[in-house]
Amino acid sequence: MTTTTMAPTMTTPITVTPVRRGDREIGAYIDGRFVPAVDATTVALAALATAAVATAGISVGFALRRRPAIGTVTMGPGGWVSLKRTTRPALKAGRPARPWWARLLRARRLVVER
Repeated sequence: MTTTTMAPTMTTPITVTPVRRGDREIGAYIDGRFVPAVDATTVALAALATAAVATAGISVGFALRRRPAIGTVTMGPGGWVSLKRTTRPALKAGRPARPWWARLLRARRLVVER
């Protein structure tokens, strides 16, 4: 069994130790400086950059989001409709007279008059 050390072209020496089974060589052990296949620092920086871009995108999306034109629509008993977070429609001049009970209850029509 022979051990070969190679160092003329490299900064750190590498030792190659052959593995034999009988007279036949079946492999080799290479002893030297460990060099990982994937750099952990690069992976961590890529994950950090991805998280920063995702956070910035979500923040911009929330900042540019518009409120809906009307709020929540709920149906009450008897078919009454309630609109939350909305303003009252403007009263138009020249409308036909409303019944007294509609004025008393401050009821609004659901159908737009033309």
